[in-house]
Amino acid sequence: MALNLHLLRLFAAVAERGSFSRAAGALRVSQPAVSKGVREFEAQVGTALLERSGGGVYPTEAGRRLLVQAHALFAAERAAEEELDGFRGLQCGSLAIGASTTIATYLLPPLLGEFSRRWPTIELHLTSANTRAIAESLVARVLDIALVEGPTTEFNLRAESWRRDELVLIAAPDHRFARLSSLAVLAALEQEIFLIREPGSGTREVVAVALAKHKIRPRRTVEIGSTEAIKQMVASGFGVAIVSAAAAVDQIALGRLAVIRPPRFAVHRVLTQLTLRGRPMSAAATAFNLLLHEGSEQAAVTGKS
Repeated sequence: MALNLHLLRLFAAVAERGSFSRAAGALRVSQPAVSKGVREFEAQVGTALLERSGGGVYPTEAGRRLLVQAHALFAAERAAEEELDGFRGLQCGSLAIGASTTIATYLLPPLLGEFSRRWPTIELHLTSANTRAIAESLVARVLDIALVEGPTTEFNLRAESWRRDELVLIAAPDHRFARLSSLAVLAALEQEIFLIREPGSGTREVVAVALAKHKIRPRRTVEIGSTEAIKQMVASGFGVAIVSAAAAVDQIALGRLAVIRPPRFAVHRVLTQLTLRGRPMSAAATAFNLLLHEGSEQAAVTGKS
């Protein structure tokens, strides 16, 4: 029996989202069409793949097993499409870019604008997530380009240095740290509330290493899943944080944040580009990759890009 890939895609969308309506919205088709397609697919395979329970839709055991194989089939399908893309040049196609939140928010916009000016017929899609999520999406071939702030343990990914990034300690301009000597700030850090990113964030891992290096254990940490939210809270006078200088430069210029520089407390990291081993780059990905590395040697990130 040959599987109908269209019907398989309908089933997978419902199973992943737990809802016929959400699946229909994601696929941009009507809900009745999704329901009809799933019924046809279950009739073809001869077993129930989905069940309704507690207001949601969940895959049966057979459905769960099929969903695993579906992901592999979709990845193979995407790989075949990518090879064909390379022959079409840059007259059509799309490019899916994924980046850690700091990179996506503060470093990529000028590059995306330049790429769009050079190749206006290529559709651009940008995903912003933490390092772990970006690495997983690249492995699943959802992304063409991946740029991250932290390390990854995915064995089939290759990491290449892209840019150097400085991280700075920020506080509100009227925070007590602004009145202390540099040495006193370092000694007082443990007594301060630290705002940190969520697990899986590259920034969080770098900050943890920097604090451990100086044997600093903040008495209280508050976990926040957004650098922008961290900046706003620090500017309001709640706690301090260590963020990318590129992320803080706008609020520093407005006088809403101040950079505190304790002695011997320089924090840097290397931003990296991830590639999937053995995966050929499409023509669009190759073009964007060249743009990424234009002038990158002198583009150490210290609030400028």
